[in-house]
Amino acid sequence: MVPLFLDAGLLRHCAAIERNEIVADAFGGGRDSWVEIGETAVRLEPLDVDSEERLGQRVGIATHRVTLRARPGLDRGMAFRIRGRRFVIRTLHDPDETGRYLVCRCEAEA
Repeated sequence: MVPLFLDAGLLRHCAAIERNEIVADAFGGGRDSWVEIGETAVRLEPLDVDSEERLGQRVGIATHRVTLRARPGLDRGMAFRIRGRRFVIRTLHDPDETGRYLVCRCEAEA
């Protein structure tokens, strides 16, 4: 397999890496609380816009590809926050299996 060549200049967006933590509320339930755990430079590419039914309503889902230098601890369910927008990681993989980069497929939160 030929290693992936990625121009470092393409990693031009500064992204906060966030983890979702459930915070207990006064009613015995919980609410989402996104906690920043780091920062990294990423490449952000829009891929697709689709719609699906959620709770009886049609909602749009924008899918993006986020490419970054590999880092330990990144996992599905975490998110990137870029210029005030949150992109939740649905899948991630090493595109050329060299351990240098990660490519994440993310959904933009509305």
